[in-house]
Amino acid sequence: MSTHHPRKRFGQHFLHDTAVIDRMVAAIAPRKGETLVEIGPGLGALTLPLLRRMGRLHVVELDRDVIPRLEALCRDSGELIVHSADALRFDFTSLVPAQGKLRVVGNLPYNISTPLIFHLLKAAHAVQDMHFLLQKEVVDRLVASPGNRDYGRLSVMVQYHCRAEALFRVGPGAFHPPPKVDSAYVRLTPWETLPHEARDPGLFSALVNQAFTQRRKTLRNAVRGFADAQVLEAAGIDPGARPETLDVARFVALANRIAEFRSTHGEPA
Repeated sequence: MSTHHPRKRFGQHFLHDTAVIDRMVAAIAPRKGETLVEIGPGLGALTLPLLRRMGRLHVVELDRDVIPRLEALCRDSGELIVHSADALRFDFTSLVPAQGKLRVVGNLPYNISTPLIFHLLKAAHAVQDMHFLLQKEVVDRLVASPGNRDYGRLSVMVQYHCRAEALFRVGPGAFHPPPKVDSAYVRLTPWETLPHEARDPGLFSALVNQAFTQRRKTLRNAVRGFADAQVLEAAGIDPGARPETLDVARFVALANRIAEFRSTHGEPA
């Protein structure tokens, strides 16, 4: 079989460092009987050790050229179920077992990592955990606290749905071709019960998006059209504060206050 050259349009950087792979597998701690899906298995560096541990593994792969190579590599190691599909459009809930939840892993292409995480958050209720190797700056945003320069829409939306833990850093040399940036491994664990639940999740999402589109403005101006200063104050929020100072609980409290106002008055707060 000829050498497969990584494709720029798929954002491919193939993992080859066995020490890093071992650490990733140890963090996942896969067990037989679990339903695990790997996104973007590529040439199978992570796929093979996972399959050997589990005996059965789902993979979602967009690049059809790598699939025969992957199947040949894994032929004698267990049952590999290949879904030739775009992960951004794939229905992950279709893999959820009758008993238990889905586990998701992957070395995600940098160019789709953020939209893919948002896609997976829609299925968070059906997911036990997610382990991803991502661009380090994306992981920094996932785990950032209020007031941190990396804190933004991605931080709030992911932390609303999940506990986010940065596990370890991975240098460019672990990949072929080496990317121009560092990577990091992250664990996202959806909450069994949301610590702070939005009354209207669509409104909450739109509010957070609007706030960080205007992040340099004060909240009074950043969320104009959603809430005025009076509603902000009623939610215990300083209208002169900036969006990045609000934690998830405060954003949820504000969204719920707006939803309550709209249900009573039938108009923007």
